[in-house]
Amino acid sequence: MKVAIQPPLSPAWRQALLLLPLLIAWLIYWYWDTAAAMVGIWYRSETYAHAFLVPPITLWLIWRQRAALLAEQPRTSLLLAVPVAGTTLAWLLGELTAVNALTQFALVATLVLAIMALLGLSVSKRLAFPLAFLFFSVPFGDFMMPKLMEWTAAFTVLALRASGIPVYQEGLQFVIPSGHWSVVEACSGIRYIIASVTVGTLFAYLNYTSLRRRLLFIGVSFVVPVIANWLRAYIIVMLGHLSGNRIATGVDHLIYGWVFFGVVILIMFLIGARWAEPEAAPTPPAEAAAPPVGTTGRAWLAAGVVALIAAAGPLAFIAIDRADRAGPVTLAALPPPAGWQEGADLPSWKPDFSGASAELQTSFQRDGQSVGLYIGYYRKQDYRSKLVTSTNTLAASTNKQWRVAARDTVAPAAAGLPAQVVAADLLETGSSPEVRLRAWQWYWIDGRLTASDAHAKLLTALSRLSGRGDDAAVVILYAPAATAASALPAFAAASAPEINRLLAATREQR
Repeated sequence: MKVAIQPPLSPAWRQALLLLPLLIAWLIYWYWDTAAAMVGIWYRSETYAHAFLVPPITLWLIWRQRAALLAEQPRTSLLLAVPVAGTTLAWLLGELTAVNALTQFALVATLVLAIMALLGLSVSKRLAFPLAFLFFSVPFGDFMMPKLMEWTAAFTVLALRASGIPVYQEGLQFVIPSGHWSVVEACSGIRYIIASVTVGTLFAYLNYTSLRRRLLFIGVSFVVPVIANWLRAYIIVMLGHLSGNRIATGVDHLIYGWVFFGVVILIMFLIGARWAEPEAAPTPPAEAAAPPVGTTGRAWLAAGVVALIAAAGPLAFIAIDRADRAGPVTLAALPPPAGWQEGADLPSWKPDFSGASAELQTSFQRDGQSVGLYIGYYRKQDYRSKLVTSTNTLAASTNKQWRVAARDTVAPAAAGLPAQVVAADLLETGSSPEVRLRAWQWYWIDGRLTASDAHAKLLTALSRLSGRGDDAAVVILYAPAATAASALPAFAAASAPEINRLLAATREQR
């Protein structure tokens, strides 16, 4: 029997394997809070618990091609250290605006680029997929949830009507003769999609060799769970309807969903395996070329350059954060606009915004029309207390009293207002007679107005980089739906200049 003898490591590999863990440890030291936050999400969220397996799978993928890797010689690439400046800047912007996804993607990208810079292009090409697979460790995808919920509700209602069951739908809620149903976060299918795409990508890499088949299967691994989730929601509603709501409710709802999803994904993989391509025969490794003169110095230089550039981001954030010595916020009352009087009879509604440094909620009336005003002012924002976040909304899905029936945008065309504002119809659940409100929402960021979450984050980052701090506010107007069409535009036009002056004066009191 012949025993394969692993050739001894070349000096270039011994040096690379010495520098690599040191460089990774250096990066984790400077970005420890970001890495810890990422692992914390893996631990808390079932949606992203699979990410615990991503680093071990990456190491296994690297180990399984160790022979081919050792046949190459690490040749440091200083040019690959240049993009680290971009990922460091991206991390800084994310940290300044408390955007988890941006800081975590930037951290993983920095780690990947650092490895590539140290090992060079030829080795990095062989490591392309394992390194790219590391990005599945970033908890990312919740932004798709609202749209996925809308799709699920639309398909379920369409399928129920096609089955001959009358349905009354309003937003994500619908009523059938046997009861009320609602599409919530758990019905979005985001867990199924993220799990399917992660496993599907790994399956495609291991079973196919052509890029076309790999990309096709990855696309299928996204589309199939979306459609499967629609069918799951429809089947659960039908089971509840036909059984008099004795089955497919409560915990059964989730159990049946996972069983159905598991069966669908298993079938998808079984079908995909029929078109698996044989693994390409490994080419005999060529004689390893001797590393060029000066490689040792270049490796230490590249590691040092990457280390210094990567540390610049956290150091810059510390400097910016320490320079911001703003005091507590005092938000004054808003005087009544011309023609309006303070005080009005409005339903007891408050938007689900948390973490504000100061809040103002008041109401005004004129000629029998009532309008409410809410201002949430934010200063010294962080991951626990920030203006723009998915949990800050007009009515959260966990709100037992109010829900959002519909959303759209409005162009107010008035001075002191953004070009567009977010509008929503709010419905008080269980009220008789029915109570509806119409609300307008926009953001004020250091004197600039926008209704876009992304634009608000960008403006906040620019404000902090310029040394003006992160003062920002959400402005919400609301009125009874019956009079909102005339009351909201009239009040907005009359009050917007004074609201902007109030917020500017609050900003100047930093």
